[in-house]
Amino acid sequence: MSEAPQLVTSNTDSLREAFGKALTRLAPDYPDVVVLDADIAGGTGVHHFRKAFPKRFIQCGIAEQNMMAAAGGLAAVGMTPIVTTFAVFCLRAVEQARLSIAYSRRNVKIVASHPGLDVGPDGGSAQALEDIAAFRAIPRMTVISPADPVEMALATKAILDFNGPVYMRTGRSASTTVFGPDHTFEIGKGCVVRPGRDLSIIACGVEVARAVEAAKLLDAKGISARVINMATIKPIDGALLAQAAAETGAFVTAEDHNIHGGLGSAVAESVAGSHPVPIEFVGLKDRFGESGEPDELAEHLGIGAGAIAAAAERVLKRKKK
Repeated sequence: MSEAPQLVTSNTDSLREAFGKALTRLAPDYPDVVVLDADIAGGTGVHHFRKAFPKRFIQCGIAEQNMMAAAGGLAAVGMTPIVTTFAVFCLRAVEQARLSIAYSRRNVKIVASHPGLDVGPDGGSAQALEDIAAFRAIPRMTVISPADPVEMALATKAILDFNGPVYMRTGRSASTTVFGPDHTFEIGKGCVVRPGRDLSIIACGVEVARAVEAAKLLDAKGISARVINMATIKPIDGALLAQAAAETGAFVTAEDHNIHGGLGSAVAESVAGSHPVPIEFVGLKDRFGESGEPDELAEHLGIGAGAIAAAAERVLKRKKK
């Protein structure tokens, strides 16, 4: 379990900046860590690490497939490589992540910035809405999507302490603070952000803050929604999901990702074998994104707080009495 509030320098940082700052502060305690960059350190937050530890920073250029393979080689000789690029470019290198890292059991951490609609004005071609699905399907790959700067800093330490391949999402935009300085993080464990009895909203990444807002909207209608932060999508916290299913009887999942193969799929797979409940899936409905500001896109494409609240009302109509 990671407890490292001292790693957080600003609760309003983007997730990429929170990651870069936390990694830089942790680096003296992890001398085997090296960072591999695809010529976008300013866009992934690792410019902080580059400035502080230039000899541990490897510029790979715009060659993500080579970068993944090189990371596997570095891990084979005892280094702990942190591969950093935009999430959409990680999709370009799935084969190398699969073979050179996961298949080969290499201790590599892939940290991807600019996932989902958070890319905003760059448009649909740059918005990775399939990355969780792609990396979740790779055997031995752990998949994480922290919710805010506090959790991102804690997750950064956790992945450095963890032995095995990891894919972790960060984010481009300024973040909404969800957690206080007493928050803790453990790979494979979710947490209840807000209690509730009528249904559970399970969210990851930027959708956690929107899920909390949705729960407030539902409160005004007399609906009590439990909000669960499921930062680790693989391995998912099946015990917490089974408990929530038994206690609330209905789920809404919320993610900045395609509804196919991501958090919603992982939740459904888990409870189908333990405690099946009706589920509504909030995410991109098997489509590409558009150009616009992230919050405006979230509303337009149906992953904002209002869409989550509407999904909650729909699922309650399907809930067993």
